[in-house]
Amino acid sequence: MSKSEVKTSLLDNMIGVGDMVLLEPLSENSFIQNLKNRFDHDEIYTYIGTVVISINPYQSLPIYTADKVEEYRNRNFYELNPHIYALADEAYRSLRDQDKDQCILITGESGAGKTEASKLVMSYVAAVCGKGQEVNKVKEQLLQSNPVLEAFGNAKTVRNDNSSRFGKYMDIEFDFKGDPLGGVISNYLLEKSRVVKQPRGERNFHIFYQLLSGASDDLLKRLKLERDVSKYNYLSLDSAVVSDLDDGANFRIIMDAMKTVCFMDNEVQSVLELVAAVMKLGNIESIDEIIVLVGSFYWTDLKEICELLGIEQIVLERAFSSRTLEAKQEKVSTTLNVAQAYYARDALAKNLYSRLFSWLVTRINESIKVHWLFSKKVMGVLDIYGFEIFENNSFEQFIINYCNEKLQQIFIDLTLHEEQEEYIREGIEWKNIEYFNNAVICDLIENNNKGILAMLDDECLRPGTVTDETFLDKLNTVCAGHHHFESRHCTNSQFLTDHTLPHNCFRIQHYAGKVLYCVEGFVDKNNDLLYRDLSQAMYKARHPLIKLLFPEGDPSKMNLKRPPTAGFQFRASVGTLMKNLQTKNPNYIRCIKPNDKKAARIFTETLVRHQVRYLGLMENVRVRRAGYAFRQLYKPCLERYKMLCQQTWPHWRGPARYNGVEMLLNSLQVPKEEFCYGCSKIFIRNPKTLFALEKKRRECLEVLAAVIQKIYRGWKQRKHFLLMKKSQVVVAAWYRSHKQDEQHNELTTSHFFLQSRKILRELKHQKQCIEAATTISAYWHGTKVSSIQKKSIPNFPYSITTNYVFQIQKYFLDLKKKIPSMSPIDKTWPPQPYQFLEGTHKELGRIFHLWRCKKYRDQFTEQKKAIYEEKLDASTIFKDKKALYPGSVSQPFKGDYLEINQNPKYSKLKGLLEEKVILADVVHKINRANGKAGLNCSLCNWSVFVKCAKA
Repeated sequence: MSKSEVKTSLLDNMIGVGDMVLLEPLSENSFIQNLKNRFDHDEIYTYIGTVVISINPYQSLPIYTADKVEEYRNRNFYELNPHIYALADEAYRSLRDQDKDQCILITGESGAGKTEASKLVMSYVAAVCGKGQEVNKVKEQLLQSNPVLEAFGNAKTVRNDNSSRFGKYMDIEFDFKGDPLGGVISNYLLEKSRVVKQPRGERNFHIFYQLLSGASDDLLKRLKLERDVSKYNYLSLDSAVVSDLDDGANFRIIMDAMKTVCFMDNEVQSVLELVAAVMKLGNIESIDEIIVLVGSFYWTDLKEICELLGIEQIVLERAFSSRTLEAKQEKVSTTLNVAQAYYARDALAKNLYSRLFSWLVTRINESIKVHWLFSKKVMGVLDIYGFEIFENNSFEQFIINYCNEKLQQIFIDLTLHEEQEEYIREGIEWKNIEYFNNAVICDLIENNNKGILAMLDDECLRPGTVTDETFLDKLNTVCAGHHHFESRHCTNSQFLTDHTLPHNCFRIQHYAGKVLYCVEGFVDKNNDLLYRDLSQAMYKARHPLIKLLFPEGDPSKMNLKRPPTAGFQFRASVGTLMKNLQTKNPNYIRCIKPNDKKAARIFTETLVRHQVRYLGLMENVRVRRAGYAFRQLYKPCLERYKMLCQQTWPHWRGPARYNGVEMLLNSLQVPKEEFCYGCSKIFIRNPKTLFALEKKRRECLEVLAAVIQKIYRGWKQRKHFLLMKKSQVVVAAWYRSHKQDEQHNELTTSHFFLQSRKILRELKHQKQCIEAATTISAYWHGTKVSSIQKKSIPNFPYSITTNYVFQIQKYFLDLKKKIPSMSPIDKTWPPQPYQFLEGTHKELGRIFHLWRCKKYRDQFTEQKKAIYEEKLDASTIFKDKKALYPGSVSQPFKGDYLEINQNPKYSKLKGLLEEKVILADVVHKINRANGKAGLNCSLCNWSVFVKCAKA
């Protein structure tokens, strides 16, 4: 058995069941046991139809090699063992061959392996698409954008050593061949609160630790940093070192990746300066816990921050110590207390870092975006934070889990609800399958009037005292009767005496389980306020990036309108994301975390069972088992497979619905239980039936390709034959003509010699013999004539013939020495030396003149020809009418003597003319009233100029 034949089917050499649709008997226990059985044998991928279940192995597996890429390339989805490459190949081929925009949705808990899955998808697509210098450059930039964004947007959490603390959606754009052109990255809600505070057991964003570990001593000196992590208050110490991460090596990778994505050296330096400034902001503390003492700042870190950012220290001191309020065109300055000053410091650090991250995304987009407009195909890859249930859940977890609720709703709509609705619309007999629809939870959070986000915005914007407690009170009032909302004071709660539900918390029953949220910090994080004094201070910085990051600090563009809240912005961006995803054909990767210890070979059944339940995987299997594996509109189906039936190939004139497809399937003898006719689509139940159709289509395409090649090669050879035949006829015609000319010349020569002999005999004793000999010599070279005459005219005077031959030879040699110049206007010609050469001498002079004229003309360029044509036209007008005309003939006609095209002084004048300017010059105009002269610019086309000249 050859290497390619080891595994040719989903059912060959299978561990467990590769597709849960084929699982027997189907139950939750058998589902979990099948996953465990495959996981224990390092089979981490399993299908539910076309949905891929991925279990994080927490170890490196040899299943992502170049050989694996080639193995799954251009293979049917079910043909080989389940793999993420199969889904990536299916999505890419659908985009390339069927012009269907694709999106790949990767969902799951934090630590389930979503980020790695997105990398594998992108690396596979990059490996199988086209190649070439420009294409490879685009692919490299798309791939290298990942490590840059991970360094600035990922962090170590208790559940994941490389957790995405922001949402990322990348649209990769392809041309009609399937080659990547570029991409666009969208980022969602960076967890910027992590900059100033991290939960126990977690650490700040990777870039801080990578910079301190991997930067050279010289770079750290320029950034005014020390290598010791403990020197910086914003960097947690309990998890500063992660065993699986080499921060020093990763820093060098990040620097190389930034160069690949076309970051300039000065841009990289500016980014690192801002990162250093953020770290140093955490070290700003006051003596005796008093921050607000104007003129009494003794902070070394503040001075170094100002040097890094190019800000005067007094400006930043004033911004940290006081706040300016404006009301009714009056400004009131208030001094900040200690708590307010610390809040201002942390707010500046968070805003500085989050705006820097947004600038990085924008800068990467400038490098990878498509710079020209034409039809594009798009594949979207969504890598967004997973569902989070921590010990302490705040505003960030609430927003993250809301986003996951929306993604779950899309999955339900497209895989459960929409599929069942489609069967009903198409008139297919269908038994409805019950499932949980989380739309009610989404409505609880995002409802415009009674949603939690709407109430949070109302609290942030209303006048009066606003606290987290007043926000919770409003929730208790409005959401009291909602079945998925609970709080200690809510009438719907069953925990009025349960002390596990604190007073300052509320609980939501999400699709993934119940999550307890502490309202502390909800209002401040939603407001996301940065004091205007700090924005204006940042705008005064001389650093090249700061002005771009704080445009609202420009006093000339001051806007007193309150900026939108963080919750409002995130809800709007999520809505845009959902609309974008719904326009594309979805492909799902459902990631599962096998254990909470981040350890290999451990499969915790209770944890996996919980994820299987809230992801709705069992319902997905049931819908898939009861339905049809493939459906397609009648017309595209007929167009794709019509070559398999003689009646439908090459053109089917009748309706595609029923008639064409029915004739096609009947001719192929497809069993009737394998398909069903809907109102607008044909439904095929078993994937094997579809694979059989595809196999026959490939075989038929090979035959058609051979026919096309045969016809083309025959046409090409016939065309070549006709060309050769035509060439042979031409060559033969020229050869026959040449042969006839030779025969004619031979006859003419013989006749000529006979006539000459007769004439010479008659003139032998007459005076005309010399003239006759000269005539003969003019037609034949003297040497030949002399030899012929000696043979044919024995009594001809040899001395006379030799004399004339010598004279003719001398004539040509003298003419060669006295030849005139090559100038066409040179009318000289050497004098005629012999009377008997008068006609010949004149003819040679005429021929020479024509020849040198041709040589002279051949030197002219097209531009020079145009100039001389203008000179010729001018000659017909001005010759013998203008005294200075002969002197101007040698000068080239410039036309635009004022240089209107280059001179901005005449740009407005040029814009008034629709025709091309032929002549432009300054003329003197005499005022008839006072006789004074002035300068006017005269613009004339040829017709106007000629009329003026005639007048």
